[in-house]
Amino acid sequence: MSLSNLSALGIVTAAVVYLLAFIAHVAEWAGLRGVSPATGEAGADAAQTRADAATRSEVWGRLGLNLTIIGAFCHALGVVCRGLAAHRAPWGNMYEFVTAALLFVVLAYLILVARGNLRWLGIGVTLLLAVGNGLAATVLYVGIAPLVPALHSVWFIIHIVAACLAAAALNVGAVASVLYLFRARAERKAERTGVPVSGFMARVPASRTIDTVAYRAHAFGFPIWTFTIAAGSIWAEYAWGRFWGWDPKETWSLVTWVVYAGYLHARATAGWKGTRAAVVALIGIACFWFNFVGVNLFINGLHSYAGI
Repeated sequence: MSLSNLSALGIVTAAVVYLLAFIAHVAEWAGLRGVSPATGEAGADAAQTRADAATRSEVWGRLGLNLTIIGAFCHALGVVCRGLAAHRAPWGNMYEFVTAALLFVVLAYLILVARGNLRWLGIGVTLLLAVGNGLAATVLYVGIAPLVPALHSVWFIIHIVAACLAAAALNVGAVASVLYLFRARAERKAERTGVPVSGFMARVPASRTIDTVAYRAHAFGFPIWTFTIAAGSIWAEYAWGRFWGWDPKETWSLVTWVVYAGYLHARATAGWKGTRAAVVALIGIACFWFNFVGVNLFINGLHSYAGI
């Protein structure tokens, strides 16, 4: 089997394994649906029911994490073999950009799980990975081709690596923001009814904790995104003789930067936390992915390297 075929097989396999991991995490959460929280008045049968549900949920959660690790290995194999087959960094077209960026996302997630109890991010992360790699393998895939002249620069490599690091942080922050909205809704309902948060939402940390995780991820990713734009400007000077030209990709990079700058500024000065901050973060990730994929596919410009 050629390296090119091995690479394609690795990405397809990763997409399938990530989908199985997502299903495992869904089962992890579904196993706790309808299970009431522990109270001092609960009988032995209720306590045993909760214990059994927690055990099943834990088994599914560990399975989901293990499948994610297997998927990450297949994913890395696909990206590395693509680079070896092309004899260059595997970032020459939209297919390669997306698979490489998503590899950074899964690695960031696994590092967070290893360093802290953040497995609750798994259901969102694995969905993103399954859909992203699936679309890359079926819609964005193109054969290996030489780099266009503009990409022959060390600043291109620096620019893309920084963009992938930013993608990892901002996507983790977006997943946390989505989970925050669900948890905050459950907490508001609990306050109205007087019944503690139960079921799968009880397995997610308190909304304040999730909000902190989202903020830290965005605070880490924003400076890297700023550097990404700066490195891109230097690359543009090398490739086209100007630092900034309002190309569609450059414009949307700036739009994305402004949204995230607004997010961090609002949190620091206006006290925006919780729901409003989460909504702005989701607007930011929508701008990020449109800039990362949509501009290349739907708008002609100097950065149109989709190859499809």
